[in-house]
Amino acid sequence: MKNAIPRYNFYKTKYGSELLIDVVDLQYTRKFLTQGKVHILTYYDITFITEGEGEFTIGNRTHLAAPGDVFFSKPGEVRSWDTDRIGNGHALIFEDTFLTSFFKDPLFVQHLPFFRMGKMVDKLQLPNGLYARILQLLHDIKVEIDSFHPHDTGILRALLYEVLMLLNRAYCTSIPPETGKEPHKDISSFHLSRFFELVGEHFREQHSVQFYADKLCITPNYLNEILSSAINIKAMLQTRKREGLKHIYLSTNTSSMRVSQFLKNNRACLYVCNTRFFKGVMLRGTMEILTDSTSKEMIWQEGDTMYYPEGVTDPDYCVLKFTAFSGRYYSGFKSEDFTIE
Repeated sequence: MKNAIPRYNFYKTKYGSELLIDVVDLQYTRKFLTQGKVHILTYYDITFITEGEGEFTIGNRTHLAAPGDVFFSKPGEVRSWDTDRIGNGHALIFEDTFLTSFFKDPLFVQHLPFFRMGKMVDKLQLPNGLYARILQLLHDIKVEIDSFHPHDTGILRALLYEVLMLLNRAYCTSIPPETGKEPHKDISSFHLSRFFELVGEHFREQHSVQFYADKLCITPNYLNEILSSAINIKAMLQTRKREGLKHIYLSTNTSSMRVSQFLKNNRACLYVCNTRFFKGVMLRGTMEILTDSTSKEMIWQEGDTMYYPEGVTDPDYCVLKFTAFSGRYYSGFKSEDFTIE
């Protein structure tokens, strides 16, 4: 079994009460990369290089990092940076709910061009004046955090918003129109096409999202995001437990996009097929997110630490409970609707 890529969650109670924003020095984060330089973050990260030069990789793109460079990564992206040659810098890290709960827009952060699905550009070189201005804002954020009061985060949100808007303006100005215009379509189309080729080759033996994500050199969450955006489906998840057709249990990451969608709208469909006899059932129903220990232990399997490194108590591990109320059966080039009591 291959080693799982280390994944780092946001330290929400670092300052006592929950706070979903922080500014950390790269010299500080370097000591936590004990299992190698390749890692995954479960939160948004904007890294500002201030000292040294070295390679900085996000996904399958590697860049030369130098002072004045800014790098953007979103939750689930595979990252690495040269901890030996990049001397120092600052990482502005946050979870999207820190802003979305304030603006009442659940997609505000995702719609920023440098966090958009399939972005083609991860790096931005800022003019000296703008770079200095943003570094001062990072300093102001840190000062505000040091005097943090649990019920007074308005200034922190305002400072973060100002940083994001300055970067948004610089990003949109710097990226050529032909690159900036829906850049995710080309790369997503490639992954989508290759995914269906792989399914055709391996579906009989391989039903794991992780298998296909590894073949595409992307994360499972990113694969699900591409499929959801392109054709409104979720990649296959292996059923962990089934109670007839009424209840079906699956596992996934708590931080995944689908979990947040189901929390807002619990309507869902599952498709189960038999490729040997060309039969299939589409089930309609509702999806419930379970995080209690009993449910998590019920479907936990050996080897799951590859996806949930902290084990059955990993906060990024949850159970999806699907409850069906109707369906459609396909066989012999015919279909028939039915209800489930």
